[in-house]
Amino acid sequence: MIIIKTKKELEIMRQAGLVVAEILERLAGLVKPGITTATLDHFAENYLAERGIKASFKGYNGFPASVCVSVNEEVVHGIPGKRRLNEGDIVSIDMGVIVNGWHGDAAITVPVGEVDPEIMRLLKVTEESLYQGIKAAQVGARLGMVSHAIQSYVETAGFSVVRQYVGHGIGRQMHEDPPVPNYGRQDRGPVLAEGMTIAIEPMVNVGGYEVLVRPDNWTVYTKDGSYSAHFEHTVAITSNGPEILTRK
Repeated sequence: MIIIKTKKELEIMRQAGLVVAEILERLAGLVKPGITTATLDHFAENYLAERGIKASFKGYNGFPASVCVSVNEEVVHGIPGKRRLNEGDIVSIDMGVIVNGWHGDAAITVPVGEVDPEIMRLLKVTEESLYQGIKAAQVGARLGMVSHAIQSYVETAGFSVVRQYVGHGIGRQMHEDPPVPNYGRQDRGPVLAEGMTIAIEPMVNVGGYEVLVRPDNWTVYTKDGSYSAHFEHTVAITSNGPEILTRK
């Protein structure tokens, strides 16, 4: 069931979104060669603890950290740990928080030092595809318009869209209806209505779209070992056009 949010509820979601935006901005500033992925998680945990805010991810279905940190060929759900980032890596950071019972969720992919130009193009295309999807999220449009906008943009650039993992509705629950695929036909899916809130999150690979899961039962990685990028925003559907809730 798709849950429509009131103006008051959207205001709380904006507050959650601003917290996410602030944390991601600070985490991006910490990324450099030599830093461990656990350091990023520790920063986020301390930031939230100082403000009395709860992370969406920690404990969710048993996930052990507050931030998902995925490096290079890892697509999503990477568990922070002792791994040190190296020059030329890329790192995807996915963060969610709960403010007064409402979730905000966003992700970025950040280069570590100097990165191969083709990989930088991957990051650029993935982020741009997110905004193509957001632009299509208009009242009265089918959700498939969002999915198709992302897929067509990515594939025109010569990359592939992950199929096994998709975006989602969001609100009082981290994952609500509807699922938000990053691929598909324009004429499919529910009609977007004012007050809907969705997390749009293209996951884009240099190589094929097939993915596998590591033995930790969390970390998703590309089957062919190619690099992957991930960008995400929580978006409200409004009569004035889509509103990004996870942006400062």
